[in-house]
Order: sequence, then C-alpha cells, then structure tokens
Amino acid sequence: MEVMSADKTALAVKAPKSKFAGTQIIGSYFYKHIDLYVMLIPGLLWVVIFKFIPLYGLTIAFKNFQLFLGDGIADAIYKSQWVGLAHFESLFISPDFGRALRNTVLISVYKIIFLFPLPVLLALLLNELRSAIFKKSIQTFIYLPHFLSWIVVFGVFYVFMGNEGMINQLLGALGLPPVMFFTDNAVFRSVLVISDGWKEVGWGTIIYLATIASIDTEQYEAAEMDGAGRFIKMFYITLPAMIPIISLMLILRLGNMLEAGFGQVLAMYNPAVYESADIIQTYVYRIGLGQMNFSQATALGLFESVIGLFLVVSGNYLCRALVGRSIW
Repeated sequence: MEVMSADKTALAVKAPKSKFAGTQIIGSYFYKHIDLYVMLIPGLLWVVIFKFIPLYGLTIAFKNFQLFLGDGIADAIYKSQWVGLAHFESLFISPDFGRALRNTVLISVYKIIFLFPLPVLLALLLNELRSAIFKKSIQTFIYLPHFLSWIVVFGVFYVFMGNEGMINQLLGALGLPPVMFFTDNAVFRSVLVISDGWKEVGWGTIIYLATIASIDTEQYEAAEMDGAGRFIKMFYITLPAMIPIISLMLILRLGNMLEAGFGQVLAMYNPAVYESADIIQTYVYRIGLGQMNFSQATALGLFESVIGLFLVVSGNYLCRALVGRSIW
C-alpha cells in the first residue's frame, strides 16, 4: 500500500500543469490589484492620445503636406504626396538651419556649464542652515521666480537691462557707454543664461534637497564622533549620496540639449539678435506657423527628437562607464 501511495504521489508531481495555469495566476493577480489598474487608466489614455496617436503625423515630414487636400487633418496627411527625404535635404542645406542648430547647441552648453552645478551647490548650502525659519524663507524666496511666466521675467530684466534701464542709467552716470543687452549679439546669450538661472536654479534645488533629506542621519552622527566638521561631512557624506540623482539629472539634461528654452527665447529675442539667439524651436515656429511649411517643420522636429534620443543613450553610457550610475 505504501508503494502504491508513493507511486501516485510521483505521478501527481510529474503530471503536466494545465495550459491555463499561467492565465489563472495572471487573472487572480489582476483581480487582486484591480483598483491600481483602474487608477492607471487615465495615464494610459493620456499616453495613447497625446503620444502614440500623434505619431501618425510624423509622416508629414516625408510628404508634401497640403492642409486642405482632404476632409480632415488625417485625410489630408493620407492623400498628400510622398517626397521621401526631400524636406530633410532642403533643411540641411539651408543656412538658417545651420545658424539655428549652432545657437541651440551653444546656448544649451552654456546653460549646462554655468547653471547645472548651481542647484547642487545651493542645495548643499541650504542644508547647512540651522535656523528652520531662515531656511524656509530662503527657499520660498528662490522658488518664486519659477512661477513667473517668461513674459513677466522679460519685463523684470528689461527694467534693469533695457536700453534705458537702471544698469545703463548707472553706466551713463559713471561716464561709461551703455550696453545694449537685448540688441547686441555679443551679450544676448549671456542675458539668456542669467535670466534662466534667476528663474529656475532655485526650483532645481527641490530634488536635491529631497535626496539630502533621505540620507541616514547615523552617518553624520558617526562622522561627528570622529571629529568631522561641516565641510568634511558635506564632501564625504552628503555629496556622494547625491551622485546618483546628479547623474540622472545630467543624463536628462543632455537629452534636452536641443531644447534651449523656446518660451524664454521667444519672449526675449528680436530680429536684431537672430544671429545669436535663433534656436531650433523658434525656427520651427517661424517656418511652421509663420510660413505654413508644416512638412519642413515636422522634419526639423523629428531630427531634434532623434538627436535627443542619441544624446540620452550616449549620456547614459558615459555615466555608467565613468561613475557606475545610469538610468538603465
């Protein structure tokens, strides 16, 4: 009897599982977490509607798009004539495209070099403040410019740096020549960098302060017992703990290198500084809406997206190779 029982047990173990077993497990898991999947529906709908469906419009870059050719936008895209890479070829040989690409890269590089380290440094300094009231006051003061529109920011800077602004009035009182900040190609990029730093550096400290807040306080206590001062703890505890998030933010910033700040430039530039301030986004805006050349504008936007993907992948690889941190 014991032998027969053992044989039945062995047969039960060796019996193949039902082909519906995996489906049943997935179904039970889905039913168990049905509330989470229901909460996921709005986000999925947003991604499908605003990210996947518009991908059909990318075909405009390879067609001679005629807006009124069909009964609607989708029908017009479908009926438009294929022209292949003709729009990319005409785009790359255009001197305006070369100027816009050069300005975009230069402005982005300037912002990375001069502005990217500032939120890290500011977060480290704010973390060293001992007065909670003073710390909160400083944070509120530096966060406020983020909520101002670029039109308002332009108005603020024009009061100080305009042709008749306070700075030029002071220079005139000192017997010095005025500086045309908004019409001189030699200084306008500096105005863009300074104004972007004034508006966004404070807001950029939020994620770094959150990272600092998550550091185990026992590390600081152990360092104090060993006689470490504030700067030693900052360089050997706080800063190393921030390296992963710094790497992540740098990778994301590299991916957006061809986005030099459309809203900022559109609000602050003028034809006098096209030579130094016309970027890819403003160029797309002019040829797309100004000249109604939707095909070439789409081709330029697609080119920007492809380069952005390449920069994200390259930045991720470099961070993994140099500091051992990456997004994936």
